[in-house]
Amino acid sequence: MATTVKIPAPLRKLTGNQALVETEAETLIDLISDLDRKYPGIKERIYDGKAIRRFINIFVNGEDVRFKDGIKTKITKGSDVSIVPAIAGG
Repeated sequence: MATTVKIPAPLRKLTGNQALVETEAETLIDLISDLDRKYPGIKERIYDGKAIRRFINIFVNGEDVRFKDGIKTKITKGSDVSIVPAIAGG
């Protein structure tokens, strides 16, 4: 069973306008790398080489990875992953 990843509208141009994509990965960094193999350019939009970019939130099964193990967060088969751009206002 694959992991389903929800892609936000600003990144869908990289996935051929797909809102949902599937991948197989054991950790979040593996998932990001697999997405980049399938959809070149997506990795640099969400990952700065050390951590998830400040303006991007990633949730695995509803839990923010920043409060788990960050890019080392384990991904189990059948997990739901959401990539969510931060919204700021003033």
